[in-house]
Amino acid sequence: MDYFVGMSNFHLVILKKYYLDKILNGSKRIELRLTRSKCPPFDSVCAGDKLFLKESSGPVCAVAQVSAVKQLSNLTPAEISALKAKYNHLILGAESFWQFKSDSKFATILWLKSVRSIKPIRIYKKDWRAWVVLKKPNDFGLLDTFATLRSSTSTLRSKATAEDGSLRSTRVPSGNIIKQSD
Repeated sequence: MDYFVGMSNFHLVILKKYYLDKILNGSKRIELRLTRSKCPPFDSVCAGDKLFLKESSGPVCAVAQVSAVKQLSNLTPAEISALKAKYNHLILGAESFWQFKSDSKFATILWLKSVRSIKPIRIYKKDWRAWVVLKKPNDFGLLDTFATLRSSTSTLRSKATAEDGSLRSTRVPSGNIIKQSD
């Protein structure tokens, strides 16, 4: 499946460095957002959507795709505890995270795939939103970056795998570095 093909929404996801590193190394395969009120990503994300992953107070440094979504509402502390028991081996939430979020009412569980590092992109974002649904013109210039990555996909596919089949990084015309395994 081509990572950049199809109609989907685009999102900016702000993550603490610890969690971003775990997503990039493949050990964190689920992103969980627990909130007290109905706000993005709840009712805003679907399977197939594309994510820009940004380090908190840092640059956008990766992209990913949502492979599946599960949403829950009217949660109780017991149900949040059950989420922890069922999924924390893929969420990697610290005990302090679960304690802080124990009174949340909404959950958005996102399974991630096609995670790729890109050359860091600095954006000017000064609000406190941890999740932003990207729409032009308020997209921080990221949708144009995705268009550049999309146009480079066919070039990447032919160059990204070394002769022995191992993964290697390839520089694309935009200057972004993408890890390609297909």
